[in-house]
Amino acid sequence: MELEHVNGENKGDILLFALSTCGWCKKTREHLEKLNLEYDYIYVDLTEGEERNEAVETLQKYNKDISFPTIVYNDKDIIIGYKPDEIDDLIKE
Repeated sequence: MELEHVNGENKGDILLFALSTCGWCKKTREHLEKLNLEYDYIYVDLTEGEERNEAVETLQKYNKDISFPTIVYNDKDIIIGYKPDEIDDLIKE
């Protein structure tokens, strides 16, 4: 699965599963960038074939409903939906 990388301050491993057409996903990305955080993301709707299968299977491990946006923080904390306050709380730890 090929991830896009955004440079910023490293506050842990942040992985965002998003859709290119999702307004809440866009707001989540804007919030991460406002905080100047380093993160990786994938627009699942822009993937095809085996890469899409891998993206969906990986997302499903963290979010059985496969909804967007989904943030995985340090491979253990999960934020589903646009929740800037939860993002802020997570990175302060």
